[in-house]
Amino acid sequence: MTPRAHGTDDDFDLDGDTLREECGVFGIFGHPDAAAITALGLHALQHRGQEAAGIVTYDGLRFHAERKLGLVGDSFSEAAVIERLAGASAIGHVRYSTTGETVMRNVQPLFAELDAGGFAVAHNGNLTNGLSLRRELIRAGAICQSTTDTEVILHLLARSRKPRIVERFLDAIRALEGAFALVCLSNKKLIGARDPLGIRPLVIGELDGRYILASETCALDIIGARFVRDVENGEVVVITEEGIESLRPFPDLPERPCVFEYIYFARPDSIVNGRSVYQMRKNFGAELATASPADADVVVPVPDSGVPAAIGFAQASGIPYEMGIIRNHYVGRTFIQPTQSVRELGVRMKHSANRGVIAGKRIVLVDDSLVRGTTSVKIVRMMREAGAREVHFRIASPPIKHPDFYGIDTPEREKLLAATHDLEGMRAYIGADSLAFLSIDGLYRALGYERRDPARPQLTDHCFTGDYPTGLTDLAIETPKRLSILAEAD
Repeated sequence: MTPRAHGTDDDFDLDGDTLREECGVFGIFGHPDAAAITALGLHALQHRGQEAAGIVTYDGLRFHAERKLGLVGDSFSEAAVIERLAGASAIGHVRYSTTGETVMRNVQPLFAELDAGGFAVAHNGNLTNGLSLRRELIRAGAICQSTTDTEVILHLLARSRKPRIVERFLDAIRALEGAFALVCLSNKKLIGARDPLGIRPLVIGELDGRYILASETCALDIIGARFVRDVENGEVVVITEEGIESLRPFPDLPERPCVFEYIYFARPDSIVNGRSVYQMRKNFGAELATASPADADVVVPVPDSGVPAAIGFAQASGIPYEMGIIRNHYVGRTFIQPTQSVRELGVRMKHSANRGVIAGKRIVLVDDSLVRGTTSVKIVRMMREAGAREVHFRIASPPIKHPDFYGIDTPEREKLLAATHDLEGMRAYIGADSLAFLSIDGLYRALGYERRDPARPQLTDHCFTGDYPTGLTDLAIETPKRLSILAEAD
């Protein structure tokens, strides 16, 4: 589906000048502390979505649900809330919306009562035919309660005429196009599924002999669980009291995981598809230092996302690494400032120059990506105001020239700086003395490949290359201005 629109004040929308996390999913089957463990797992996945969180549990007779707007800690830290979530099996979700408004009816996990029993679903990713499926379902008589593409999965499940819930689920996901990692809970089963290309991540863990599903390994670490393996691309795992069963409902395809898990989304302490995210980000910086060196006195990361790459750049170049920018971790979304002069100060709420490190120095600024460039303009200006003699900007990923449709909230193409400017135009726009990006082959080398295979790309990298790995059905139809005519209070 089309990316969610950002604020209209493009020049000062500091929060819009970034890649937004997707969502995070978690599930556990047959553990007496299922709700508490799920809440802890969602805490570890909070970086993947900060707008809303939810947990659904099953106690053998009834399902219980708590869905809240805001952070996990704001809603799921009280004992009374966990006590209401009775049962030995649970699934949870943290959300950043790329389709649908941030209102309570869109908060996941979504739940439906089917003739086969209750069924809850939590989804990370985005369906590129979700709108088309939604229209077909509504024409056939379906009543949609949310504006999220995840709801179509429940409708497809309900419409299937297969006798068993797992068969119905397989029926439903065969109709999906795009990216998905699903964690679902029925009366007797915990089900996990990954799209045929494995664009979105999903791992299996084990705690006290009970299986866990999670978006990242960091969610296993926080609860002391053992990593078992990744759910493979196109695989469905069904967890019951008897153990775990693996199903293959899709034709075999080479995996193409999303490269942005390594660049930005995953937590640095996670292992994604067998690779340390922290080490890969250091590799990006080292590769960048080799390909695009700078004559400078100090390497400064743009915190926090640029830190590992800046360490790698400093180690490879021999230039000292310093924290030349201090980030305020206690600031949420930038408030709407009333005047231009006050809006200009908005970036300083989150980042401030460490003048003692910057003054009189030639600095290399290292960041993970460049989206619209508006924050980069302000960071460069801040460095010069702090006394930097020269500012050289290095980006530890290739230029982002194309929007995403698989669960990353990117601006429209005309708002992506690299889509509208050449390298010199981008350098002039952000005001740096020099600007360089990691090349696409450099990115692949840093990840352990010889180069990108243009005939069979090893990763989903369309934001850089325009090579979308699936169909984009919804782009071919006219998108309505709104998915719902119901206005709902937050």
